[in-house]
Amino acid sequence: MVIFGIDNGLKLAVIVKTTVVPMTINTQQAVSGVPLALSEAARVMNFSRWQRLRWLVIPASLPGWFTGLRLALSQAWVSLIVVELLASSEGIGYLMVWGRQLFQLDIVFVTIAVVGLSGMAMEWAANRACSRLVFWPQPAAGRLAWKPQASWRSLQLPLVLLALWQLASGQGWIDSALFSSPLAVAERFVQGAASGELAQAMLASLGRAFAGGALGIGCGLLCGLLLALRPRAGAIFTPTLNVLRHIALFAWLPLLTAWVGNDNGGKIVFIALASFFPMFFSTLQAVLQRSPQLDEVARVLRLSGLTRLRRLILPGAAAGMFAGLRLAVIYAWLGNIGAEYFMSSGVGIGSLMINAQQLLDMPTILCGMVLIGMTGAALDKAGRLLEIRATRWRQQEPL
Repeated sequence: MVIFGIDNGLKLAVIVKTTVVPMTINTQQAVSGVPLALSEAARVMNFSRWQRLRWLVIPASLPGWFTGLRLALSQAWVSLIVVELLASSEGIGYLMVWGRQLFQLDIVFVTIAVVGLSGMAMEWAANRACSRLVFWPQPAAGRLAWKPQASWRSLQLPLVLLALWQLASGQGWIDSALFSSPLAVAERFVQGAASGELAQAMLASLGRAFAGGALGIGCGLLCGLLLALRPRAGAIFTPTLNVLRHIALFAWLPLLTAWVGNDNGGKIVFIALASFFPMFFSTLQAVLQRSPQLDEVARVLRLSGLTRLRRLILPGAAAGMFAGLRLAVIYAWLGNIGAEYFMSSGVGIGSLMINAQQLLDMPTILCGMVLIGMTGAALDKAGRLLEIRATRWRQQEPL
């Protein structure tokens, strides 16, 4: 808010940030999951890079790309409502806050319905576009044309940005009262670590994030599998869940606090909701987009339902499910920070930042932001390593 204010600049910045993550993760998963046989065929036919991109990479990755697009549209809409809830004087979110402050729950429920129906309309448009552009059966998941490897190159950009940050602070290009130097942040980190304040806050936040994330991810996985494998149940429940998915999570805070309470239980439920929908939707789409060849093989071999699930469906949908897992873990962690911000104060990194904000303690605020970012990156890396381990059968040395 210091940089963009509370007008359209802030809304645009938040929307861009929330759409980049799901689009990037799902596009990366889709492109990296291009079957090896297609890559070999492109090499045999001497395709140029442009031909390979046009005729091979884009068609093979379109289903995963559309999954990312649906999630990005949902997050963009939800984030816009959240910004209007917190810092806006116009929009449907502002109307929702106004109705809540006047205890006019009819206005609150009408705005929630409008938000959900608008999100469902965007979902319908994305589904129509996907059905028109993706009209060929998907191949079964095969081996990857590359082997995931650890690289230190990912640290180059953060180190460069850190050096530029310190240079700008040392030269006086930025106001230290609004943006402390890296040395001041590091000094505050050492002080907090020595006193145990940061460790206590991080342990409390991680405990809530893992509890709520495990609940939301587990429920999302089970619901996604059930509704994808049972078409009748999917036809009944999926539209309703899609409507709920497009309602800003923070819009439910008054009801959540009334139903569950304002303590750790309420925060865990809030985190579970934040992580449920990415896992549910990614699992649902990954299983629905499975190759029809897998079902034919299962019928020919007369496999039982459990064997079909274990040997064919789950391995074939692994890429999309792990993309959802990585998103769900990220949203569980961010949902925990949001819960600490907007629910009752207590021990946690978000509560620590709120207290620092009231005291205008910028080093502590930036220290908390760095810890949140580093923890999120570590959780995403852990999810990526888990994916590599679970899909070892798809990995081989480069040709």
